[in-house]
Amino acid sequence: MRGGNRSRRWWGGGAAVAAGVAGVLVVQSVAGGPSGGSGEDGAKSGSTRTEARASELKVAADRTSAELPRRDTKPFSLLGVTWTDPGARITGTIEVRTKSAKSGKWSGWQSLDGDHTGHGDGTGRGATDPMWVGPSKGVEVRVKAGGEVTALPAGIRLDMVDPGTGNVTAMEPAAFARPVADTETTDPDAPTAGTPSTDPAATAEPPVTSPSASTEPPPVTEPTGPQQSPPAATTGPAPTGSPAGKPRGAATATPTPGPPSTAPRPEIVTRAGWQADESISPEAPTYLPGDKVKAVTVHHTSLSNNYTCAEAPAVVRSVYAYHVLGAETKWKDIGYHFLVDKCGTIYEGRKGGMDRPVVGAHAYGFNSETSGIALLGNFMEVAPTQAALNSVARVAAWKLGQYGVDPKGTTVLTAGAAGGTIPALGGLKWNKGDKVTRNTIHGHGHVVATECPGTKMYPLIDTVRELAGGTVAGLAVTSVTGGGTVGTTAYVKNTATVNWKATTAASLVSKYEVLVNGKAVASTAGTAASAKVTLAAGSHQIAVRATHISRKTVTSAARTVVADATAPVFSVKPTVALRPGTVAATAVPVTLGWKATDARALKDVRLTKPLAKVYGPTVTSAPHTSKPAATAWSLTAYDQAGNAATAAVAATPVVLQETNAVKSGAWSTKSSSSYLGGKSYSSATKNASLTWTFTGRSAAWVVSRAATSGQAHVYVDGKLVKTVDLKSSTTKYRDAIWTQTWATSAKHTVKIVVVGTAKRPTVTTDGLVYVK
Repeated sequence: MRGGNRSRRWWGGGAAVAAGVAGVLVVQSVAGGPSGGSGEDGAKSGSTRTEARASELKVAADRTSAELPRRDTKPFSLLGVTWTDPGARITGTIEVRTKSAKSGKWSGWQSLDGDHTGHGDGTGRGATDPMWVGPSKGVEVRVKAGGEVTALPAGIRLDMVDPGTGNVTAMEPAAFARPVADTETTDPDAPTAGTPSTDPAATAEPPVTSPSASTEPPPVTEPTGPQQSPPAATTGPAPTGSPAGKPRGAATATPTPGPPSTAPRPEIVTRAGWQADESISPEAPTYLPGDKVKAVTVHHTSLSNNYTCAEAPAVVRSVYAYHVLGAETKWKDIGYHFLVDKCGTIYEGRKGGMDRPVVGAHAYGFNSETSGIALLGNFMEVAPTQAALNSVARVAAWKLGQYGVDPKGTTVLTAGAAGGTIPALGGLKWNKGDKVTRNTIHGHGHVVATECPGTKMYPLIDTVRELAGGTVAGLAVTSVTGGGTVGTTAYVKNTATVNWKATTAASLVSKYEVLVNGKAVASTAGTAASAKVTLAAGSHQIAVRATHISRKTVTSAARTVVADATAPVFSVKPTVALRPGTVAATAVPVTLGWKATDARALKDVRLTKPLAKVYGPTVTSAPHTSKPAATAWSLTAYDQAGNAATAAVAATPVVLQETNAVKSGAWSTKSSSSYLGGKSYSSATKNASLTWTFTGRSAAWVVSRAATSGQAHVYVDGKLVKTVDLKSSTTKYRDAIWTQTWATSAKHTVKIVVVGTAKRPTVTTDGLVYVK
């Protein structure tokens, strides 16, 4: 947005874009095809027909109301209400509704603001802000006077613009028309042909009388005071490389290619991409007298935010038509160097080469040292999207980086005209030729008395500066995968995947690097969030370094990563031993034992046969049951790096019934389904005994127990090893009451002898179980 209430005044171009109450102007490409743009970022050729028209409102006799009855129209996407006197205001209500070209449905009533101060130069028309309504084919308007102004101004009408939707090829005839009163207004800091340059940038420096401080004024909180509206900046007769004409200003006629930038160039939709009609701006661009961009000025277009991202190219065409055809402006090209939509798409603005220091028409008095970036929309009441802010930062960083300018720094600009800022931004004043210190990325209102780029955008200018020239924020390693983690230490074999995060948008990151012990070993694009690295055995410190588009770097906190390719070992091989518990015909209680160790960090031990179980690194045994038959037991130990070792053991539990024992003394047989095999032996005779002989490595004596059960001595290989009391408060059958395990399998004898305990001498035995 140019100095002053430009967005509120472009409808003053109604005389140009619609010369008459209902006149029509069609703009299309001339024979020979489009000529603008840099030729970069290839897009389809051709341009798009633009059409504008106006319809007069019917005003009531008492001038308190006016209307345009509901009607179908030719296609349009942009509208506004204008009136003859640029100093007049409408303090009542202005409402419009439109008919969708796609659905045929009518919108609700939408309000336009007609209570604006005038331009102050007595030219053009009074106007509301233009409103983007999207493709429409019908309209209705109602206006009521009220408030401070009780009568409507004369010449009130509706202006509509259709930016077009399709290509116009070079074979079609030109239908370009310009109003008779086609005079050009020039920006005082963009010199015209045939006139000695008065741009301070091209003359001796004046005395330093700038009232500006080195820091930016505070953001706009309330627009106050009249706004300046400068003349338009000059353009040239043909884009760079075109034979049609010469540059109009005192700038370089055949510029060399722009210098490389310290920041990467973002993707930019060229003029051909958004289908600029080059026939309406045939003159060549002008280049900055010093061939250097010293700062970037951020704007908003003040158009409605009610556009879709698919419609954004049409919005850009509308801005282009406004700048070139508007009676107030009548510039030779769009004023901005770049435009950014709500989805973050960047569009090439003024022709002449995106990488070159083209003179724009966007910051009155400072066009000879700045580049202009405009956000599509109005940000007086809502903030731009983060995507839009990111893109403004990207293109600003790239443009400033061509000239070694720090996006977070300040610069001294030479005022090409007297001016100042609105009170909300300090109310500073300066004269032509004064030195004005400004941030290298600043808002339009920091150099011109205007609300642009909006009160909601001003607090975000510093955010854009940080996005363009800061460092990557929120950088942290989130995990290292490829193995396990203990606390904050990761373990891998020899390959690790390092994962990270950052709060800075990927589009603002040039690259990430993975550092191993301080040395970069892997590099990725700024869109990446992980990378693989190969490590030598041992402990390492791994961090991630991020390079911002500003080339500034930041490094995350380091994580300890241990590379270990050595497998765990079973220092104690797996064993199967009998344990106390209930014995069944198909399940014998056993204990599986082992011990696994690792040089770095044991993760777990997993039983894989005859069933699946997982045990922690400190577990060395686990209770199980085994069928009384040959069974294979297999264990695998894993360390945190993922290395593994397997060990196995085979065991066969065997049930020896009591009938397999050698009896001594009196024993009686009992029958019950609760007994193993349905029978058991009982004896109350002191010194009665049973003896089993077997070859194995573990044994268990199985008994029945009750409150009246007695005691028995247990002898192993002829030696008394234990006296067992069978007494139990609850009745138990098939209870393995005593067990013993040996290191190896061997031949053994187990003998039980009845003690003959007083008052409860009876002992009932159900056999012996051993493991081969």
